[in-house]
Amino acid sequence: MSTAENRPSHSDVAVIDVGSNSVRLVLYRLDGRAIWSVFNEKVLAGLGRDLAATGRLSPEGVTSTLVALNRFRALVDASRPRLVFAAATAAVREARDGEAFRLRVEQETGFHLTVLSGEDEARFAALGVIAGAPDSKGVVGDLGGASLELVRLGADGPAGGITLPLGPFAMGSLRGFDPDAVRAAAHNHLAPLERTFRTDTLHAVGGAWRNLAMLHMRMSGYPLAIVHQYEISRREVLDATRFIAQQSRGSLERVEGISKRRVEALPHAAIVLEALVERLNIQRVVLSAYGLREGMVWQAMDAELRRGDPLVAGCAALGSRAAMAESLGSAIEAWAGPAFAKLEPLFKGRDRALFSAACRLAELGAQFHPDHRDLLVFQTVLRAPFAGIEHPERAFLACVAFARHTTSNQTPEPDLVGRLLSPEQRQRARAFGAAMRLACDMSGRSPELLARTRLDIKGPDLLLTAEEAWGAVLLGDQTAKRGQTLAGLLDRELRLRTVVPKPKFLTSVF
Repeated sequence: MSTAENRPSHSDVAVIDVGSNSVRLVLYRLDGRAIWSVFNEKVLAGLGRDLAATGRLSPEGVTSTLVALNRFRALVDASRPRLVFAAATAAVREARDGEAFRLRVEQETGFHLTVLSGEDEARFAALGVIAGAPDSKGVVGDLGGASLELVRLGADGPAGGITLPLGPFAMGSLRGFDPDAVRAAAHNHLAPLERTFRTDTLHAVGGAWRNLAMLHMRMSGYPLAIVHQYEISRREVLDATRFIAQQSRGSLERVEGISKRRVEALPHAAIVLEALVERLNIQRVVLSAYGLREGMVWQAMDAELRRGDPLVAGCAALGSRAAMAESLGSAIEAWAGPAFAKLEPLFKGRDRALFSAACRLAELGAQFHPDHRDLLVFQTVLRAPFAGIEHPERAFLACVAFARHTTSNQTPEPDLVGRLLSPEQRQRARAFGAAMRLACDMSGRSPELLARTRLDIKGPDLLLTAEEAWGAVLLGDQTAKRGQTLAGLLDRELRLRTVVPKPKFLTSVF
């Protein structure tokens, strides 16, 4: 991998997560700061289903879990990841027979199962949120089968994590759901925490809340069915949770896209979320598809890698798979970045990162059929499992990738694009894409040749300059055509010129 892209060789990590409801194996591929899930298998074993009634693990759940872990052992041995993490959460931690179960797992499968404390579980969930959205602040709430973890997330990372017995298994909600009892218990547990955990933003982690978000998308007609970084306002959360809490299991199961196996916990999850919003004065809920497992992976990364931008790293990894030259993305950024930096920001401090990410996608369509590249790259970017990106930013990058391969202003999924982006943002996306197209076609996708030219904005002019010895790169109808398209999108006049490069002198500093 190129040092210019700041990405080391691929490395694999396996995480075995023995939860109160599900047992899961996830195999991850790391491209520097980017975390890709390449294999994900889940078994809803219900290990903690009997906790409220017996204080012990479910016998059926133990059997199902051991069957799953033996299969996972074979998969891990075959894939030979560099690192393997195996962790158990609230059910094993709280059950009277949890330690006996842990020893049995080690004896029968060879996995050394680390039983996380509630504080550790909360901290890893918060680190997972950071892995998926580095600038996140507020409170992280992770609702599992047996517990709810809360942890504050500030500029210095997670702090003050706690665990509460508010999962559906801990309260017996799956044996006999009592909404009034769940609501009262949630408020009683949260009341003493109001001052400590009061926040504008809750980052919601956990399968039940992800299903709740999918249901809200259906209810509101939201066009982009991606849970990660999906935002719901306070008013919408309260309306949705109160509606869900009143629905029968049958009516919830009929909703397309909702996990049937998690439906039974959905009313319980809705009431707990409602109590959190009311007690902590939460103004918005942001869903995170990253949680405990990704937090464990993120903590294992080199400290320098953790400081990187996961979106740029993800786009670099995706774009490089078809690239003629790995450094082309960084070359385009260096070539066009100064000019676009002179334009009015449209994404609240995120314009530079989005431009950098977009440049890394310049080669994404290289291996697609030329008649369909524009549509294929749009769909790929819009729904790629990138981290560190909000939904409007997804739509923006998809439109940039589309414009990289066509001059059409008729983007796919116009209703979605129109809902997520302003007219100014859509115009900027077309300009970004046109600049990438000009850079690639003018240089023949050669970083070295592109470096002999420069793009700049000066007043009403868009200047395209080449070193005198390389002036021929500016010739031809295609370069003129691509340059005119970009100039028109920026409301500028195109000017072509050649210059004699300034000599470089060696200097000494004493």
